[in-house]
Amino acid sequence: MSSLSLSNTLTSSQTQAPKFLLFRSDLWITLFSSSDETTSKDPFPFELTGFYTETETSSLPAIPNPFPELCSPASSPVLSPGSLPPGEPSTGKYIVKIFSEDGMGKVVEIPADMTARDLCQLLVYKSHCVDDNSWALVEHHPLLGLERCLEDHELVVQVQASMNSDSRFLFRKNYAKYEFFRSPLTFFPEHMVAWCQETNRAIPPSQLLKNFLATSSCPEIQGYLYVKEVGRKSWKKVYMFLRRSGLYCSTKGTSKEPRHLQLLADLEDSNIFTVITGKKQHGAPTDYGFCIKPNKGRGELKELRMLCAEDEQGRTCWMTAFRLFKYGIVLYQNYKIPQQRKTLLSHFSAPVRSVSENSLVAMDFSGRIGRVIDNPVEAQSAAMEEGHAWRESTNEHIRLPQSTSPLLLWFHGRITREESHRIIHQQGQVDGLFLLRVSQSNPKAFVLTLCHHQKIKHFQILPCEEDGQIFFSLDEGATKFTDLIQLVEFYQLNRGVLPCKLKHPCTVVAL
Repeated sequence: MSSLSLSNTLTSSQTQAPKFLLFRSDLWITLFSSSDETTSKDPFPFELTGFYTETETSSLPAIPNPFPELCSPASSPVLSPGSLPPGEPSTGKYIVKIFSEDGMGKVVEIPADMTARDLCQLLVYKSHCVDDNSWALVEHHPLLGLERCLEDHELVVQVQASMNSDSRFLFRKNYAKYEFFRSPLTFFPEHMVAWCQETNRAIPPSQLLKNFLATSSCPEIQGYLYVKEVGRKSWKKVYMFLRRSGLYCSTKGTSKEPRHLQLLADLEDSNIFTVITGKKQHGAPTDYGFCIKPNKGRGELKELRMLCAEDEQGRTCWMTAFRLFKYGIVLYQNYKIPQQRKTLLSHFSAPVRSVSENSLVAMDFSGRIGRVIDNPVEAQSAAMEEGHAWRESTNEHIRLPQSTSPLLLWFHGRITREESHRIIHQQGQVDGLFLLRVSQSNPKAFVLTLCHHQKIKHFQILPCEEDGQIFFSLDEGATKFTDLIQLVEFYQLNRGVLPCKLKHPCTVVAL
């Protein structure tokens, strides 16, 4: 594995400072911008300092650096597991490696006090992603088969210092991160909430969240879980109770008397992870496994509390309650920050444009030489014509099953049914989460994969011909569309034969 670390620090006497250095295997490109503009207009002063991939890098020849004066000094701190003790991070800047789903990654130089939210905002800005506040930083342990989304307030440097050498950070969508604040009853079924069982009445959503967030209340999650016995391959079904003080199991049926309760895990010094290889690696009885991992452990299997729920709703309930008990009102504050930011931006009558956007002009290249289009009406007409031409060219590609269009975030090409399930699971099983893929059974058809009520459903999109023209339909020709873009746009506005509207496209970003 190799990495390149570039620094944008120059002396104050220079009037022209290089803003970015773009590297390719056959070319170095330097883009220049004013040093004053660099400090005043860049909302993120922390630069992406390089990139690398784990594939093919070992076979590439070493390429000399033509700009040694711009490179970070050899003494620049590089964060590695164990280089920073758990607790409050020290001052200075550290190197953190972030991976995307395709194995590509970027090396980012960040300060010690940067939170997961700030790093996600930086990656969104640098990768030109749509900022919908659903991006997350994922702590991934491939050898253990575990992963979890970092909370927005967690310090990235502190988390990486406690990770193993094989662990990594992933940059990924997670639409379900705060979904329980919008629809709490979906995440907390009545039969699992002890307060509802004791009062024998329905839970008002507002009261349910107040009970979880208020430190004076004592909510409790209860139910059966499979527990992997320490040092063995066998699993045992036990009645569990999750409280603020920890996770307990009953040694006598469903009794919650103190003498029958045994503490399994403490919430304060642990984190909860999703088990992504439960059946294959751990012999789990179901696919809905999760794990409680101590923060100060060495990441060995004997230190993990491997648990397994009966269904996805049960697993989601236990894991969400764990987060609420551990962080409390801090989670609600994390949820409200983007909402408050959105409210502030809504007071502007027009969208805020950057300096680079304001400097753009419409150009006409139809003649021998290009000309600037000064007439705003002509400029708008040219923009609409170009957009129509792009749509037509995209439609030609999207009609072909063997082709995939990188311009359509929801189209994932030739992936399997199991792969579509994995992507939906990773990006949060919320209502309206969807993707389109090529059908495996019918090469001329497509499949819409949609999540509703934490269940994944598949709808086949079949081509049909009428008057010599090909249309697409998922309701046996009752509603026909000339291309998949029209189909998606229609079902984003209308539910039709689907259980819910299309709301959240599954997106895989390339860093």
